[in-house]
Amino acid sequence: MTGFAGFDTDIYPGDDQMAWLKANTNLVWSGYYLAPAPSHRDTSWMGTRAALVAGGWGIAPVYLGQQITGPGSLNPSLEQGGTDGGNAADLMDGEGFPAGSCVYLDLENGPPMTPPLNDYVGAWCDAVGARGYHPGIYCSHSLADAVSALRPNSRIWAFRVPTIAPNPVAGTNFPTPDPAGCGYAEAVAWQRGQNCQLDLPGAPTEAMTVDLDVASTADPGAP
Repeated sequence: MTGFAGFDTDIYPGDDQMAWLKANTNLVWSGYYLAPAPSHRDTSWMGTRAALVAGGWGIAPVYLGQQITGPGSLNPSLEQGGTDGGNAADLMDGEGFPAGSCVYLDLENGPPMTPPLNDYVGAWCDAVGARGYHPGIYCSHSLADAVSALRPNSRIWAFRVPTIAPNPVAGTNFPTPDPAGCGYAEAVAWQRGQNCQLDLPGAPTEAMTVDLDVASTADPGAP
């Protein structure tokens, strides 16, 4: 099968840019950063959901929670997973996402899955589910099997990219391979490019850096 092209970027591109992308590219969905979250404080995406839905965008809500390494908050635990899952649900409620919508916990680290991280992810998924939302996990393809085993009903959005260095990507019609190409057969979405430098003549912002994705549905956050 082929998929549906999407993108994610941590800072909201702006209403005019989103309208241009929808009209002039094959991008049909985007990540949507819930904030303030433990490892993401910028709130620029917040409050834009209704307009994006009206404009025809699919949305994948992202919650950047506790991490093992790197920038952000570094406190994964069973208790913190429950707290952060409740926080993610509060943010989903505030943005008007319908019951059953999927929200993705963003795990930036690679393997291994440590015991505290296992506890955190499981508790986060349970807390989100208890509030009527569907848990999803954004993670490395090399963690996907272990993460899925924790809560088999969670949706997996896996990253597997050729480089993390800035890389130019030409054109406005982006490839839409099967998300299973990430290396995890059951992936709902695949982040297949990071730090992709787009050249978009005529757009409100002609030079734009994003991560490029593909999903098995045009709306990976839909119930």
